[in-house]
Amino acid sequence: MNAPKFRPLKFGVTRVMLRDGVPGTHYLKADQELQPYAHRMTDRLQHWAQTAPERSFMARRVKQADGSLGDWTHISYSQAWETARSIAQGLIDRGLNAERPVVILSENSLEHALLGLGCMLAGVPYVPTSPPYSLISVDYDKLKHVLHTVTPGMVFASDARYAKAIAATVDADMEVVMVEGTVPGRAVTPFASLCATAATAQVDAAIAATGPDTIVKFLFTSGSTKLPKAVINTQRLWCANQQQMAQSMPVLAEKELVLVDWLPWNHTFGGNHNVGMVIYHGGTLYIDEGKPTPALIAETLRNLREIAPTVYFNVPTGFEAIANAMKTDDQLRKTLLSRVQMFFYAGAALAQPIWDSLYESQEREVGERIVMGTGLGMTESGPFGIFVTNPFVQAGDLGVPTPGLELKLVDTDGKTEVRYRGPNITPGYWRNAEETAGAFDEEGFFKTGDAVKWIDETDAHLGLKFDGRIAEDFKLATGTFVSVGPLRGKIIAAGAPYIQDAVLTGLNMKEVGAMIFPTPAVRALSGLPADAPLSDVLASAPVLAQFQKIVNTLAEGGTGSANRIARLCLLSEPPTIDKGEITDKGSINQRSVLTHRADTVAALHADALHYILKPQ
Repeated sequence: MNAPKFRPLKFGVTRVMLRDGVPGTHYLKADQELQPYAHRMTDRLQHWAQTAPERSFMARRVKQADGSLGDWTHISYSQAWETARSIAQGLIDRGLNAERPVVILSENSLEHALLGLGCMLAGVPYVPTSPPYSLISVDYDKLKHVLHTVTPGMVFASDARYAKAIAATVDADMEVVMVEGTVPGRAVTPFASLCATAATAQVDAAIAATGPDTIVKFLFTSGSTKLPKAVINTQRLWCANQQQMAQSMPVLAEKELVLVDWLPWNHTFGGNHNVGMVIYHGGTLYIDEGKPTPALIAETLRNLREIAPTVYFNVPTGFEAIANAMKTDDQLRKTLLSRVQMFFYAGAALAQPIWDSLYESQEREVGERIVMGTGLGMTESGPFGIFVTNPFVQAGDLGVPTPGLELKLVDTDGKTEVRYRGPNITPGYWRNAEETAGAFDEEGFFKTGDAVKWIDETDAHLGLKFDGRIAEDFKLATGTFVSVGPLRGKIIAAGAPYIQDAVLTGLNMKEVGAMIFPTPAVRALSGLPADAPLSDVLASAPVLAQFQKIVNTLAEGGTGSANRIARLCLLSEPPTIDKGEITDKGSINQRSVLTHRADTVAALHADALHYILKPQ
């Protein structure tokens, strides 16, 4: 059988150097050095403002009076540079600094982007904050924690949707800047007035005073098991990581970069990885106001029918929706596949059936496959750390370290933890010396908590594959370890297309159970009306019969109690961001789900639920 044909894509790192440390410890790095990189991301912005002033930096659809989204409005690189200078002057006039940064309450927007650029020029950190902390949360506990941790000197909000959260959490004497709308009972500074500030020589002096150690932003972790931590992001971290990406993914610099992207900027994937690559390479970012949810995926598909990206990034749930749509949507296939050189996913595992469906549509439309890239990283690593090395990547593969990043592989409790050391690693957590000290080992390597294995133990150059989160793994009452990551991946693959995600249960119990978050596909399977309650859908005979088959299939593949699903239940309540059950990037937080649904876990293992499926 002939090997599949892929659209040509150059991989920057294909060989590694491996050395042994003390017993149970190994060190791995790329066989090439990290090349020189910019000292400040603003240097790259200025470069493109001077060399490609009219090129579009960012675009967003205009919101119509009826709430619909119309045509695109663009900001050029020269406009972004000049507006950012004006904003920087306004921040300098207010005396803002790292002790009094700017907190941003907004989804992705042109104004959000401009404010971040202005902060960078002025040397004032900014804090892009998860919108659900303001728009979904009832108690605002995480928003209050953010404000308490960073003590802002200014709070920015896009519109009046944030007014209630501001009124409940922001001190009355704090300056609030808004693009539109007001907060009842308090003065609000229009964002337009900040943009109208006349820039002076103070801006140039502020830019000159910034350097590699200047803090760009604080990005908060998801806070799944504790309150979110403020990860310090410096200019060195961001710029080094962009150069690492450029060397690992040469495609970024081969032609003019175009992104269509929804990933939230309060998260490192969207805000550092993707926005950063656009600034670094002088690309154009089309802000996608869709999301991989049933209510918003149509907007994403609309944008991808119109704008052809050169590389495309998403989370697995997004690629699943796109794979399903491409089966029948001719215009989507034509536009999306016309010039895209690489797909890339992160945030969770991508089930092999989704991969296969994407390949099938690609081969039908353009006669070749598009490489699906992936890797491993985290907020503390900028995020880019490990990247695949060839087009024949399989679900769970991670690849090899990017140039300049050294990996330390440490054997512990039957797993191998990967640790990071390099210029793209955070110096620590803001105002949290205890967590910072605990995050690094005696050699200065950041302890990720991620477990890895070799793709091929006989060939280190193929790199690593994911082996779950060490903190997610648990022991059964027998003392046997359950490796959550790989088993969860098997469940999702076996249940495609009906399983969105799975949470494993069984800590200190005799057998492994699973709580399943189903996909919308179960509605069609049930045969019930489209508006039927999800609880009725999940209790329908066709759905129960299908999941009985899935349980049986999984049991047949189990070789022992630690990898055999002995009981399974279906969850009608989706995971919530507010409770920390799902992160901003769309991945499930196992520990948080187990904590908030402890009663369901207990009932599952006590045979006290109405429907429990067991192998037959």
